[in-house]
Amino acid sequence: MKKLLSALILLLLAAGPAAAQDSANRPSQSGNDVTTTPERIAVRVDLVNILFTATDKKNRLALDLTKDDFRVFEDEKSQNVRFFSRESNLPLRIGILIDTSNSVRDRLRFEQESAIDFLTTTLRPGKDLAYVLGFDVEAQVIQDYTEDMEKLAKAIRSLQAGGGTGFYDAIYIACKEKMLFFPPPEPYLRRVMVVTGDGLDNQSIHTREEALGMAQRAEVTIYAISTNRTGAPGRGDKVLKRLAEETGGRAFFPFSVRDLAGNFQEIARELRSQYSLAYVSSNTAHDGTFRHITIDALEKNIRVRAKAGYFAPSQ
Repeated sequence: MKKLLSALILLLLAAGPAAAQDSANRPSQSGNDVTTTPERIAVRVDLVNILFTATDKKNRLALDLTKDDFRVFEDEKSQNVRFFSRESNLPLRIGILIDTSNSVRDRLRFEQESAIDFLTTTLRPGKDLAYVLGFDVEAQVIQDYTEDMEKLAKAIRSLQAGGGTGFYDAIYIACKEKMLFFPPPEPYLRRVMVVTGDGLDNQSIHTREEALGMAQRAEVTIYAISTNRTGAPGRGDKVLKRLAEETGGRAFFPFSVRDLAGNFQEIARELRSQYSLAYVSSNTAHDGTFRHITIDALEKNIRVRAKAGYFAPSQ
């Protein structure tokens, strides 16, 4: 989960209180009293912010861990964690992306109702916002950001199946147009995308890597719920799994459509049961490169799910 927070820190230079007093006690060459005013400059500090989930081997949330239970590495170099906290109250910006291509026609209605139930239990009035995007050949925002559940539910129920699948375009467009904020928002927003679909694509202009790169730049966590019902992992399932893992999310592969509701509720619980840490990268270059992040838990039975890295600032 990376967030580059460009903060302005005001530093007092040599003309601080002690230097000012020394100058006041020392006569000037002209014999007149000289009043010195502390000079201030602005310095940019780039914080790397990471939201992550910790679970045990049975995939149960681990909720009682501290800063000392983890080690953080950027490109295999250890980093000094400046801030650490349990994170359960961040404002959420949620994108609901629903595959409406012909391949999901017989499951669409149940997916719609499960998504509505998820938003009903997750959105907090006055704090969280969500939007709805449907995609088949093209991606279309059916409902823009709102906290109004009636509008969101109406938009979700209006989706109808038909056409091919532009899955990568949907991810790319949703991240770029609805979730890429610059300058970074204050307070920090948790940007989450919940995608239901089979992960297959036959219509997109953008590639899978372009879609993933845009999600990483927008600092979006992707949760994917597969609609594959063949009984065996397919090529699309692998795509969903990679998108989720690289952004710090999770992919679900329900056995039946009735498992969808439980998957949505697991996502809701996880969003309120995460950790946040921040560090100033030891790599001070503003070169726009992708930096790989690893968070290791000292306890062997703890598993960490976090984004794979972030793009450094380019200037």
